[in-house]
Amino acid sequence: MKKGLLSIALIASTAIFSNSFAQDKTVMVGGESMYPAKNIVENAVNSKDHTTLVAAVKAGGLVETLQGKGPFTVFAPVNDAFENLPAGTVETLLKPENKGTLVKVLTYHVVAGKMDFNTIAAAIKKGGGKAEMTTVSGGKLWAMMNGDHNITLKDEAGNVANISTYDVYQSNGVIHVIDKVLMPKM
Repeated sequence: MKKGLLSIALIASTAIFSNSFAQDKTVMVGGESMYPAKNIVENAVNSKDHTTLVAAVKAGGLVETLQGKGPFTVFAPVNDAFENLPAGTVETLLKPENKGTLVKVLTYHVVAGKMDFNTIAAAIKKGGGKAEMTTVSGGKLWAMMNGDHNITLKDEAGNVANISTYDVYQSNGVIHVIDKVLMPKM
């Protein structure tokens, strides 16, 4: 009996150590290391794949918010995702008179809390194949498994984004890199 309890304790401590280690490691995004001790903005500004997102966050006045305590889960579209929007969309959103719409689109990519791959996958399983998430903008996103190790997101407009890089831990949350810009109902 004592040997069985010792085995359980060793397994539990290994799982805790492994999870802690995973959250302490750096991940490469956009050719640069993302450091868990830095916040979302401090890391994002270094990613060559997220220059459009960073410019939009600055134009939307969200830098301070995303440097805050959080925790936040950010689904971060790469530059190509913005380039694949209809011509003129990004330029229009970045105009000062469209700041409200820009903020709505950007905060639609943010969920309160720290939802890593395992948390989202567990929510999908609990939801019978789909997990509904409420974004900071008040909109809804749906996460679904695509195979055993891939998660896709569906937005209110019916678009589907694939997560290409998971669990980029930050001091104030976690980032998942996505291949499309998610769009709320306007």
